[in-house]
Amino acid sequence: MSELTSEEGSPAGRRVVVVGAGMAGVQTAVALREQGFDGAVTLIGAEPHQPYDRPPLSKAVLLGKAEGSAFDVDFESLGIELVLGREVLGLRPADRTLDTEAGPVPYDVLVLATGAEPIRLPGAEGVPGVHLLRTLDDAERLRPVLVRQHDIVVVGAGWIGAEFATAAREAGCAVTVVEAADRPLAGVLPAEVAAPMASWYADSGAVLRTHARVARVEPGAVVLDDGTRLPADSVVVGIGARPATAWLTGSGVELGAHREVLADDRLRTSVPDVYAVGDCASFPSGRYGERLLVHHWDNALQGPRTVAANIIGSATDEPPAVYDPVPYFWSEQFGRFVQYAGHHTGDDTLLWRGDPAGPAWTVCWLREDRLVALLAVGRPRDLAQGRRLIDAGASMRPDLLSDPARPLKAATR
Repeated sequence: MSELTSEEGSPAGRRVVVVGAGMAGVQTAVALREQGFDGAVTLIGAEPHQPYDRPPLSKAVLLGKAEGSAFDVDFESLGIELVLGREVLGLRPADRTLDTEAGPVPYDVLVLATGAEPIRLPGAEGVPGVHLLRTLDDAERLRPVLVRQHDIVVVGAGWIGAEFATAAREAGCAVTVVEAADRPLAGVLPAEVAAPMASWYADSGAVLRTHARVARVEPGAVVLDDGTRLPADSVVVGIGARPATAWLTGSGVELGAHREVLADDRLRTSVPDVYAVGDCASFPSGRYGERLLVHHWDNALQGPRTVAANIIGSATDEPPAVYDPVPYFWSEQFGRFVQYAGHHTGDDTLLWRGDPAGPAWTVCWLREDRLVALLAVGRPRDLAQGRRLIDAGASMRPDLLSDPARPLKAATR
């Protein structure tokens, strides 16, 4: 730990401990230094690997085009103490102490950045050939599966299922994707938007089976609840993720309905001097008038700047930094670049720009003529302009917005 002994209460006299060495944790530690924090910073990660970026795992790393995706951060030169391969076990706020498997770690300010963990398929634990895709170790276990061109069953047609199916088809594997709902991405997109995406699977040579519930997984097969038996040398489960917060039980940190940390608009938790950022935390959005839980890379990149500013500002009486981003994410699947910005509900008005049967189209959501979200397939300019318009709260003309030949920025009132 740092031996800085500057005046009590000043930034340099405080020790910040960040739990979680993924994107959110690493960027919080880096942002503290970039914004001038000169106290001790300790970053604790459960995995033994150098901190790494996750998106390449389902693409370059999985296909053997890259050995890893470690962040290009010189922790030593930044004065960040990196503690890897250490599980956190609990939190004692009254003692300002974090409990880990290697003993207690004291803190003055704590940042929770433990991310999310994949939901496991009930009954599949311990069955040979069943895989998840969340960590570097997961990707490395799956690489030889693709090399051997196994028959693969993917459980779940969400973002990760589609991305893995894309990589598996590129590797020459036979792929069947089973989805309990009536369409891919049922939890995030309305039926009319998800419908054209279903054809992408067949176009790539993958089989998509909807209304397909898994009854059990056996060595070499997935059995559906209608009795259908699907041959499977390997099974990849992609049925979602939940905040990794079980270790906070009994700590006094307030959790929400999804077991996420309930942060405020400054990303502070219910416990003094404890912040939360990234996949493990939700925050109230003034822009959308509701609490958002965002499990995407950009949220883990943007939130740390707010956390760092508020940690530093709390000791210097700086005005608080409020976190209210336009959520953004992207997905590469079946030869298409899919991007989404904003947040929509079923009550918002949906408008199409372009033909969903074609290679490039956009869907926009309006709330009282204000652009609140858009999904762009192969139309990066729509995304870039739309993201700025959402941020500005721009009012749009629906008749002009629906013309795909007209730039989005030219459809404002």
